[in-house]
Amino acid sequence: MGKYFGTDGIRGRVGDRPITPDFVLKLGWAAGKALAAEGNTRVLIGKDTRISGYMLESALEAGFSAAGVNVEFLGPMPTPAIAYLTRTFRAAAGIVISASHNPYYDNGIKFFSDSGHKLSDALEQRIEDYLDQEIDCVSSEKLGRASRIPDAAGRYIEFCKSVFPSELSLSKLKLVVDCANGATYHIAPNVFRELGAQVVEIGSTPNGLNINAGCGATDLAALTAKVREEKADIGIALDGDGDRLMIVDAEGVVIDGDEIVYALVRQAIKDGTLEGGVVGTVMSNMGMQLALEKLNVPFTRANVGDRFVMQALRENRWFIGGEGSGHIINLKYHSTGDGIIAAIQFLSAMVREQCSARDMIQGMQKLPQVLVNVRFTSGTDPLREDNVLSAVAEVEKALAGEGRVLLRKSGTEPLIRVMVEGKDSARVKAYAQQIASEVAAIV
Repeated sequence: MGKYFGTDGIRGRVGDRPITPDFVLKLGWAAGKALAAEGNTRVLIGKDTRISGYMLESALEAGFSAAGVNVEFLGPMPTPAIAYLTRTFRAAAGIVISASHNPYYDNGIKFFSDSGHKLSDALEQRIEDYLDQEIDCVSSEKLGRASRIPDAAGRYIEFCKSVFPSELSLSKLKLVVDCANGATYHIAPNVFRELGAQVVEIGSTPNGLNINAGCGATDLAALTAKVREEKADIGIALDGDGDRLMIVDAEGVVIDGDEIVYALVRQAIKDGTLEGGVVGTVMSNMGMQLALEKLNVPFTRANVGDRFVMQALRENRWFIGGEGSGHIINLKYHSTGDGIIAAIQFLSAMVREQCSARDMIQGMQKLPQVLVNVRFTSGTDPLREDNVLSAVAEVEKALAGEGRVLLRKSGTEPLIRVMVEGKDSARVKAYAQQIASEVAAIV
């Protein structure tokens, strides 16, 4: 991570630096200067449904204009849609105003390159270098202009539908789709309806303050209840910016990102289309690793964050990867993780195999995994403290090679994440609390 950029752009609480109008204006200017130095003077800007998006959008526009870069607005759009549209419009970069799965009072800025991938470390560093300089302004005749792309949503809907096999239909399926009151509210339900499904919407009435609030991929209670009430075949949950997917089966049982990756890999093997192996993260459930081993599919772990999953995929020249939290990447379809695309892949496999959502994950048995978050802002690094290290060593010894312990700092929130995984649920929970208590005593 750089001085300003984290693992997923720049993120924080609105009104606190760096998510302030003055900083974001300068960020737009700095990004504009870095891009203009390479001869690029056109960017796209999209956002999720947070009320602060309007303010930050205006600040970015002013900054880019001052640097002589033209801006085209997409309006509320999922993060993966902005990556796609950046490529199709041949823009120099796509900018996303979103804090993904965080509450409405947070927001962030992340960038895509002209290829639809995250910015290179080198370009991020050049932007940071400009952020440390005094802002200036091009002459009036060179100021950047602003315009809107009115058909952005329709373009992306058609792209999503193109992933679904033309000979299949969702006409026999009833879906509940939870849009998290976020950026997919006007896109995901239309995609699935146009593919033939009967769609029941929830979390599709954003008001600027209710994004991710008791809904979406991070809170499945409402979706689970609605699936049971509607006697639906499956529930689809997206997060606020549409790059995460979680699924609920007809009985209300959650199918997480690790299980979705396994299901897509198993289907790719049946179709004869799997090339290479699978990338997970250090948080991926060991049950997925063991299940993939039975299928003779290579598996490797990356650091947490779709950025690192993507990096490992490209290094290995593989195509499929993901995280238990619901980031699913398939480079055969898109340049970034996409909740709607992953859902379409899962649904098309269900239709092709004429099976239920539960049947899709047969052959994978998750190990009990407990995650405890401990709030941490600054000061002593608890991951280096002797008491914490001793607690970890003690638990690892007790697990005797039949489980894992992982401690890490979150890249998007001020948290220390304590994860313990093993065969016995009660023991795993106790071990996680034991280590978390030592961490909490430090912070």
